[in-house]
Amino acid sequence: MNTTENRTEAARTATATAQAARPLLTRAATAETTSDPSSVMTLLADCGTDGSPITSYRSTFAAGAVGAPAHFHTRASELFFVISGSLQVLLDDTVETLNAGDFLLVPPHTPHAFAAAPGCEADVLFVFTPGMPRFDYLRLLNRVVRGEASPEEIKNSSELYDNHYVDSPVWRAALEAAK
Repeated sequence: MNTTENRTEAARTATATAQAARPLLTRAATAETTSDPSSVMTLLADCGTDGSPITSYRSTFAAGAVGAPAHFHTRASELFFVISGSLQVLLDDTVETLNAGDFLLVPPHTPHAFAAAPGCEADVLFVFTPGMPRFDYLRLLNRVVRGEASPEEIKNSSELYDNHYVDSPVWRAALEAAK
């Protein structure tokens, strides 16, 4: 297939996906939230469970809050949009700081992690595309924080939720420096 044929096929696929999707409205007042002492996640769209072709949630992090350890996804790109505050993000072996208005796309197989930047709060919109059901994963994380589930359950769910944890000395050093 040549480049023009690839673009045409990609356009057909995108059009079919858009036509299959239906509008989804999630009101802030009725959206499900999960929280722990340092963050609140507002669940907005969960692919495959609410008719959405994407998965999206909004997280607000207290100053110093750690969002996620180093991990990667094999099937989805993860998009970050910083609504306010600052977010520290690991990208492979580099640590970047995203500020209000910044946008980041992390492609599949790219190790990444995130936390509120040192001394800052962060309000961030996350989008996964293609979407896959992930809200049960976010609920599981909340149950682990509350002591109602074991961290082993997260490890055992890596394939199901496409969340594959990795060790990152760079990220560990960044978190230690932020203390």
